Amino acid sequence: MHYLFHFLLLILRNFLQLGDMSDKENGPPEGSAWAELKLPDLLFTDTIRELHAAIGKEWDSLQQSACQTAAGRAMWKHVVHDPVAGLLAGETHLKSFYDKINKDRLNNAREISGVILAVRTLWFDSKLEAALSSFNGGEAQVVLLGAGMDARAYRLSCLKESDVFEVDFPEVLQIKTSLLQAAMEPTNEYQHLRMTAKSLTRVAADIREHDWVEKLQKSGFLREKNTVWVLEGILYYLSHSQAMQVLKMIADNCCVTHTVLLADFMNKSSTMLSTSTFHFYSDWPDHLLPTLGFSDVKLSQIGDPDANFGLMHDPLNMFNKLRSLPRSVQTHPDDGTPCRRLYLVQASGSPR
Repeated sequence: MHYLFHFLLLILRNFLQLGDMSDKENGPPEGSAWAELKLPDLLFTDTIRELHAAIGKEWDSLQQSACQTAAGRAMWKHVVHDPVAGLLAGETHLKSFYDKINKDRLNNAREISGVILAVRTLWFDSKLEAALSSFNGGEAQVVLLGAGMDARAYRLSCLKESDVFEVDFPEVLQIKTSLLQAAMEPTNEYQHLRMTAKSLTRVAADIREHDWVEKLQKSGFLREKNTVWVLEGILYYLSHSQAMQVLKMIADNCCVTHTVLLADFMNKSSTMLSTSTFHFYSDWPDHLLPTLGFSDVKLSQIGDPDANFGLMHDPLNMFNKLRSLPRSVQTHPDDGTPCRRLYLVQASGSPR
């Protein structure tokens, strides 16, 4: 359930600001990373073609957005190191994302498609590494809820002392596993790919149901062990009651052990982009989470010093324009457009 991609496209479609600038402000110089689309050779083998054909036929639009997210990471490989993103994305999604980026560059767009996704990925990576380093020896559990095509267990060295749990629908995890197994066969281009996490356990569960924590524990999750929970591009697809239930279950762990939550939240205006797709929102997640049991909450917006990564220089970029306004402002005073925000939130708590 890794579905931020829909939000990226909707918000860019509604707010794209065009100007007289090169993509040097929000991406690499002309002729570098996006000059030519190079597809992994493995995508053209019968095994991988069959797997991605099954995704195209059997997965709904929300499940397929896991591949779209992987495609975004593959296209922004100059800043996001994810060697298998292209393989997990598939040819169709890679070509679609590449076309969107080229269109933005031709129009001298201030925001190139996928820049939110790139910043968000880097933010989660950096906060995850910092959280693990705060634990003694870096040993902990990391739970990825709605893991989709996430490959952190194969690309982040900071996970070397951590047990990783990926939670998602069974059909998503099954095909993802098959893709990675095929990639690591001795004759393939990804044969040297190795897991960087101490261990990886995939848990087939729907977090909208009440039994996902039980399934997680049966798979080896230990409540008393330091844990980082990663909720990336997932909360706003849940109903209010479902999202609150998930957050409360995670917050309850603060009473047992050191617990860190990394999540992104839409504000109400953002969910109005598609009321049939987006449901849960919070205009003030930094006020909400302490009521559930988290003692320390830090909130960032795209473009903030810890959510920039050199990709948000232009002051007229729509994200920087929003950052200059108080969060209580619902419509932009310049043009009357809704202030649609995506918050990146780190929360933590412990028994002491």
